Amino acid sequence: MEFTMGGRLEVRITPADVGKRVSVRRVVGVPGEDAKFTDTVGVLTSWDGGVLSVTTKSGGSVRIAESSLVAGKVVPAAPARRRGPAASFGELALVTARAWQPVESELLGDWRLRAAGGFTRRANSVLPLGDPGLPLGEALGRVQRWYEDRGLPAYVQAATGAEGTQERLCAGLEEHGWRREVSAEVRIAALAPVGDLDADVSAVRTARQPDEAWLSRYQRSGTPGPHVRTVLGSGPSVWFASVPGDGPAGVPTAIGRCVVDGRWAGFMAVEVGPEHRRRGLATAVMTALARTALDEGASAAWLQVESDNEGARALYDRMGFATHHRYHHFRSA
Repeated sequence: MEFTMGGRLEVRITPADVGKRVSVRRVVGVPGEDAKFTDTVGVLTSWDGGVLSVTTKSGGSVRIAESSLVAGKVVPAAPARRRGPAASFGELALVTARAWQPVESELLGDWRLRAAGGFTRRANSVLPLGDPGLPLGEALGRVQRWYEDRGLPAYVQAATGAEGTQERLCAGLEEHGWRREVSAEVRIAALAPVGDLDADVSAVRTARQPDEAWLSRYQRSGTPGPHVRTVLGSGPSVWFASVPGDGPAGVPTAIGRCVVDGRWAGFMAVEVGPEHRRRGLATAVMTALARTALDEGASAAWLQVESDNEGARALYDRMGFATHHRYHHFRSA
């Protein structure tokens, strides 16, 4: 990491740079004994009382004593992509929201409060794409009451790691006692290579609605009520894929869901029965859905994967998906 200018380390950031992406180096430990340098890159979210707070792309907040700084500078925004289609955070946030819509929603300024009977955090959290029209503490109080009225925990979904994401909001949520409960990556890729994968799609069946067999494989549905079907069926052009099972119960060996929205095709609910894994079924389902989306004119792909799902992340790496940004669900205390 380069901080030198004419051979000298310099601190070239000030409190006026709050909200900008910075790279800082600090000394940790006792000088002359066990001291070492530690580097942090992220958005400078506060600088108060001699302490800096930097929110990294993973959503973590790092507090740094001003007295420990040895170097610092403003750096360009992280590239929106390394491969695959170009996309802004704002575009992807709206596309992903349209693909997983709640049963009920209400606006609080530019924030959208969403509820769907508790089925998934995404459909039961605030999408804060702008200003709530109130001070943050007051807005969060309104959010808590709205979800309490529905017997649901209050969540806010906020993003980090790309130009225009919400590091300052993440820091503000933590300051108000909200805690990050789960994080996920939003990944993107060109769609045609997914459709061109060497996969046997002959057994994959596609449909416009999920039948009882599809729902029996979907691990998040539980007892699928109307709210589950409403969320799963939401989106501009929705497709469901399944590989029929050969057992008497008729449970599919693999399933998937795809929503086509303009140039974008979003992949969700890709699941394979534990006893059928490592047979290429997830790849076959995604390939079949990608070909359907290509026929509808889509050219770009996106998906969401939880950060601790190593198996799925490795699969999507092989398919060419790259992380665009991350999102986090913060829960009220």
